[in-house]
Amino acid sequence: MLDPQTISQIADELLDAARTRTPVPLLTARYPGMTVEDSYAVQRLWRQRNEDAGRTLVGRKIGLTSRAMQAATGITEPDYGAIFDDMVFETGCSVAWDTYTHPRVEVELAFVLKHDLVGPGCTIFDVLNATDYVVPALEILDSRIEMQGRTIVDTIADNAAMGAMVVGGRPVRPDAVDLRWVSAILYKNQVVEETGVAAGVLDHPAAGVHWLANTIAAHGDGLKAGDIILAGSFTRPMWVHAGDTVHADYGPLGAVTCRVH
Repeated sequence: MLDPQTISQIADELLDAARTRTPVPLLTARYPGMTVEDSYAVQRLWRQRNEDAGRTLVGRKIGLTSRAMQAATGITEPDYGAIFDDMVFETGCSVAWDTYTHPRVEVELAFVLKHDLVGPGCTIFDVLNATDYVVPALEILDSRIEMQGRTIVDTIADNAAMGAMVVGGRPVRPDAVDLRWVSAILYKNQVVEETGVAAGVLDHPAAGVHWLANTIAAHGDGLKAGDIILAGSFTRPMWVHAGDTVHADYGPLGAVTCRVH
């Protein structure tokens, strides 16, 4: 386990990396004994410092839940990060490419909760009962730690690479459609780059949400009514650059679009 001073130092590095858009060297290369628990300690302190600076926590993201994402990253276990109020955009938005470092886009479903969810013992049935709406979303990945050679330890400390999210399409009640069969076609500049089905996320997109509730319960934390939970990507991440347009077609659930400038 890393000592509190080192954890504080890493959190400060990551705050500075976000401001300067200059990734820091791999944590695992500099701290070979660093553990997943150390990484979440860094993330919790990083989150607290952001909240102290005036940002408001509005939800969580779950990452690395699908085989597509695990194959793309070489990491085989899920992780989670914080979503702040200034990270949430609406479809049709224009986002600045140079706000992020190595931005990439993923296709996801977001769960909006109407009741609290607290583990341990949270099940998929609890998630569906606690969900008000499910809505199509795009996640914009950011990187405050260099990407080559990253492990789960690096990614967790980096707030699970959360940059921003774009919501759109048609919000639906969780029992209005078969969430496993929600599909999406992801376009960049009118060219199909990725396709996927939501069952790719742990066989059901709600499965990641109860995993999250049970995981954060170990830290005395829980999910709150009104939280937005990004359930995990069911496509590989797509690189974007200034001038690109992104369009995700979710069929009956509508579309989510954004432009990168």
